[in-house]
Parts: sequence; C-alpha cells; structure tokens
Amino acid sequence: MKIAVRIRGAPRASRKHDALVRIEDVTVETLRPVRRSLLVQRWHDLAFVHWAVPPEVVAPFLPAGTVPDTLDGVSYVGLIGFRMVRLGALNGPGIPYLGTFCETNIRLYSVDGEGRRGVVFLSLDAERLLPVLTARITLRLPYLWARMRLVKDGDVVRYSSRRRWPGPRPAVNRMAVRVGAPLEEPTAIEHFVTARWGLHTRAWGRTLHLPNEHPQWPLHRADLLDLDDTLLPAAGLPVPVAPPASVLFSPGVPVRFGAPAALHP
Repeated sequence: MKIAVRIRGAPRASRKHDALVRIEDVTVETLRPVRRSLLVQRWHDLAFVHWAVPPEVVAPFLPAGTVPDTLDGVSYVGLIGFRMVRLGALNGPGIPYLGTFCETNIRLYSVDGEGRRGVVFLSLDAERLLPVLTARITLRLPYLWARMRLVKDGDVVRYSSRRRWPGPRPAVNRMAVRVGAPLEEPTAIEHFVTARWGLHTRAWGRTLHLPNEHPQWPLHRADLLDLDDTLLPAAGLPVPVAPPASVLFSPGVPVRFGAPAALHP
C-alpha cells in the first residue's frame, strides 16, 4: 500500500514525502529487529479496547511528520490497561520493584514518511513516580502519575486508575473484561491495533521513532463488562458513543526497545 505523506511545518520545497510512500505491511513479528536494546520490559495482563474514528479526528494529535494510519479508511483510538513488569535499561534483567507497576494508556495509530507504522501516546498513566519522571524528561512522553490497581478474579480482570499528577484532572478509569477463548486467527482489525513495531513522539524539537520488538501476541477474545472512563476526554478526544470495535486480552509478552531515531525532514 502507498500513501502521500506530508511533513507538517516544513517548507513546500523540502517536502520530499509529498510523493507516494510505501507503508510497511502489518506483520505478527517485526521486520525491523532491534539490534541493541535501549530498554527491556514485560507487558502482562493487557486489555485492548478500541473504537473506530475518522482519521481527521485524530490527525491534529499526531506529531509532525506523521499521519493517521488507517484500515479501510478508518483509524482507531486505543485504551489499554496492563501491568509493566521489570522495566530496565539495556539488556536487563530489569528492576524488580520500581520497574513493576500498573499502567493505562490512550494511544493513536500513525505512519511516518518512511512508511513505518507506529503508535502515538496521548497519555500514559502509571503507578510509579520515578519511571514517570524519567520518561517525561528523557523522551517527553506524556507519562502521568496515578493511583492504580489490577485485580484478577478467575476469567475477569479489573483495572482502576485515578490520576495524581500532573493534570488535567479528574482523569479516572475503571474497566473490567472477561477473558475468552484464544484467537486462532486474528482479524485484520485485531492485527492492525496490536502488531505495532515502534512509537512516534515529539521531543527536543524533533519527531522521533522508537522501535520495539517482541514475540507474536498471544491474544484472546474478551468482553467489556464495565467501563467508567474520563481519560479519553482528558486527552482531548471525544467521548465514544458507539460500542468498541474490538476488545482483546493478552497474558503478555517480553519487549525490547531500540534507540530513537529522528524523522527525516
């Protein structure tokens, strides 16, 4: 697939990506392996809740040099709750206490002028203050400190979050999912919102791409039993009026992040 990607903020004479750019395929494992780890971590007990949105709704939230990634003309907003386990630098083994915490993020889907698909985080509420401060200072990621809890009761997983610092507040999330059967063959949407091999973020006057890799997701279908959320409107997004387009659960994967690279102007 090819699209025209225009880098916002660059003079028209330098907009070499106004031409058609081939977007990388959606693949269950990365085609761009991380050669040297910058960060290691594990993601456990993930609930993926997604709503379909017109791409023009999310376009203003994306960093310069990226546009909304779409599937059949539609983009998606994701609400993802999970437990971060043993976050650490380089090749690990990760920090056992400070590196383990609950997290809930709001994310969008992006593609850059080199055709790399990624995610853009509008907010990442997390339970530990030190990782929040570190991520905000180093990569300008919108991490926020929150009171959080994740409870498993049989096949039901409950997530709760209340933002502490900084604002906007109030920003709370309470949701519960019932975990269903494993997915033998995920649909196109389920691949699209989970098979992501990098993130885009704006830091230090540049848009960066931060690659990641992990094994193929073990995915389960899930039912959304309960949702009380103000994280979406706190991020500036409209409150969903339709049911989610996709609800999934995963027991988790180990993850490696590589060094960030600036997008070419």
